[in-house]
Amino acid sequence: MELKKLEAIVIDALEDIKAKDIEVMDTTGLTSLFDRVIIASADSNRQTRALARNVQDKVREAGGSVISTEGEESGEWVLVDLGDIVVHLMQPAIRNYYRLEEIWTHSPDRSQHSRVSAAA
Repeated sequence: MELKKLEAIVIDALEDIKAKDIEVMDTTGLTSLFDRVIIASADSNRQTRALARNVQDKVREAGGSVISTEGEESGEWVLVDLGDIVVHLMQPAIRNYYRLEEIWTHSPDRSQHSRVSAAA
């Protein structure tokens, strides 16, 4: 599936379940493993699991594939690997502690980092 289409499907799936602070980072110059990291916050374990499930369902409905999912048991931090895109769904305390945005935006060209929605 084309990257922009997959990215749009993920963003729509996150917005459907009211994810907060959705951020998209272009990682093409940082790693060859994937092209985008998408991070979003959720208010509860239930919401992180619902977000992960919705992302998986919407991607599969569009003909894409889900490589793997990690963290659904606890629901504090759920990772959905879509191949070209890795989605991190985190509760605010976990997100603040790990600060993944800082890891993926410490590059020579920070212009590829974008906030999709300030609050849903």
